[in-house]
Amino acid sequence: MSNSPRVTMKQVAALAGVGIKTVSRVLNNEPNVAPETADRVNAAVRALDYHLDLQAGSLRRMDGRTRTLGLLVGSVDNPFSGAIHRAVEDAAVERGIAVFASSLDDDPRREESAVRAFLQRRVDGLVLTTARPRPDYVTTLGDRGIPAVFVDRRPIDVELDSVTSDNREGAAKATAHLIARGHRRIALLADRSDLQTAHERREGFLEAIGQAGIPTSETLTVMDLHDAASAEEATARLLTGPDRPTAVFSAQNLVTVGAVHALRAAGLQHSVALIGFDDIPLADLLEPGVTVVAQHPYEIGRVAIEHVFARLEGDSGPARHTVIPTTLIPRGSGEIRPS
Repeated sequence: MSNSPRVTMKQVAALAGVGIKTVSRVLNNEPNVAPETADRVNAAVRALDYHLDLQAGSLRRMDGRTRTLGLLVGSVDNPFSGAIHRAVEDAAVERGIAVFASSLDDDPRREESAVRAFLQRRVDGLVLTTARPRPDYVTTLGDRGIPAVFVDRRPIDVELDSVTSDNREGAAKATAHLIARGHRRIALLADRSDLQTAHERREGFLEAIGQAGIPTSETLTVMDLHDAASAEEATARLLTGPDRPTAVFSAQNLVTVGAVHALRAAGLQHSVALIGFDDIPLADLLEPGVTVVAQHPYEIGRVAIEHVFARLEGDSGPARHTVIPTTLIPRGSGEIRPS
């Protein structure tokens, strides 16, 4: 292991024949540096094999920024979260900004811990998914002047930017699609009842049921399904009951995966209609293809990160709530009529 001393920014500046501030500007991709000067600095960096020392804070620019962002998503193994992550990272990379990402797993303690870690790293901005209607750390963000945008879920009484899907309208659209094909005994399978998204989708479901004049006694509702396994078990119970549903609306992508497994295990995939909220991988390759109300998570992430950049560049306007419409994609399972 080499014991040679670490190369310093001062040495880079001396070799390039410039000041330390100029080296910092070049390394942080700041404007107003002559191309030939930047070339000399980069050549000196290569010649000396210089590396920025994160622990010493040498990434911090003259304006006090670290060129980093914090991203908190539901779960990195969920395709919805993955698409948001990709959008944020794509936009950040173009600006030379690093992204620290963490999973929430709908655990308020993990949320608190992740945000605290982001703040300790002195990130310039945050894109956050929350498990709570009123996060405690919002005041801290305001006091420190750190711009934050909430995605997927919008906290209550919080004056910060947010970007969400039109959950209520999308759920109503899916339910009306099933009703239009003759279904009355429809089962709703949904996520945790304390989550804003699950609450809004249930409201949309009930709104469509009410508008069609269907008594709620003819519907079946199962809440608090947090993964594919619990959804599969719940669907299997409904399918073996005395009054099984003729259609299922699964209001979350992992819940849809569980419902698909249960329907196929019972041999009812061609008899019981299914519409899922949010798309799932290979949904179009199944037989029948799975009809979904597709969210657009990449667009959610793209809009969210643009809001962060706008705030960093001086936008001090009122908080904005951007709603991204959903898209109904018929593929076959949602078009099955009751026998």
